[in-house]
Amino acid sequence: MPLYAELHRHLGGAVVPRIFWRFLHRHNHPLAAHYPDYESFERFVTRPRATLTEFLELHTMVEQVQTLENLPYFISKLVRGAYVFEGILYMELRYTPFYRTDPTLSEAERLLQMREVVRTVHQAAESSEYPLILRQILCMHSRLPYSINRAIVDLAASEPECVCGVDLAGPDTLYAGRLQEWMDLFAYARSFGLKTTCHLFETPNGLYPELLPYVDRIGHGIQIPLRQPELLEAIAARGQCLEVCPTSYLRTGTMQSLEALREVFERCERAGVDVVICTDNPGLHNVRLPFEYENLLTLDIINFDQLRRCQQAAYRHAFAWPHADSPDSLIANITGSARLARGA
Repeated sequence: MPLYAELHRHLGGAVVPRIFWRFLHRHNHPLAAHYPDYESFERFVTRPRATLTEFLELHTMVEQVQTLENLPYFISKLVRGAYVFEGILYMELRYTPFYRTDPTLSEAERLLQMREVVRTVHQAAESSEYPLILRQILCMHSRLPYSINRAIVDLAASEPECVCGVDLAGPDTLYAGRLQEWMDLFAYARSFGLKTTCHLFETPNGLYPELLPYVDRIGHGIQIPLRQPELLEAIAARGQCLEVCPTSYLRTGTMQSLEALREVFERCERAGVDVVICTDNPGLHNVRLPFEYENLLTLDIINFDQLRRCQQAAYRHAFAWPHADSPDSLIANITGSARLARGA
């Protein structure tokens, strides 16, 4: 029975390389000529990059394929794989809707088409065969102007059945100089009652404490316990959590090994700050959510008690989980195991 909640997964990096490569060849996409065999494609998409900005160029490649007409295919494969192979019951999928619109249209037409994108993702995710609960987080983007980012917030607020929150993504080197703009946009989103998260403190270039009071969760945030642990007390008081995506830090060149994450977990635990473990881009990393947990255990970065706390925290901090408790309580009722419900 699926038990996991996934709170930080990008649509652009969500589909495993094999499915993406097959799609290119079955539809004679121009990219297929560059990768005639699967092995070369897998090596290209999964190899580590030197920087986060370089890694994000992969999203640009994927976005040109995940067009509006192709989204149902990719979303259906995503839901099936997450439910069957990862045991995911609840997922928040994030992306920038403007980048899924037709680039041949005018800007005004693309802004209107964003609503069709959101509803297409929602409809494609509805599956009686794989009853995963999927809600969308719409990403503002550091490369987009204020007007488009504000339109993304407006769209999120007008689609409560589909969308559970907003995010800020893109190269964190571009945040500087626009901090007041981001603060205004997050305050605007919260005025609608929208939940907020933001890619912050992922890399040494993303240290923007000014944005922390405006978000409900912190996307990544690993540089807070590593570089500015004095911020943890206020983060705990606000009830925020860190969305930690271990494999990402190897693929983006942020970390050379995962050993530093041991300090992240230890300092957060001492400060009373929850950590949720996520995949970020499992397709581009060729890593599924259960492996992220297993890898941290194998490397002795967390223990089983910490693992259980992270799993349960994911449901507590989920923006749209419709129940008061995690699925553990249901299993405990079925099996009569009170210890399971407590995470013993």
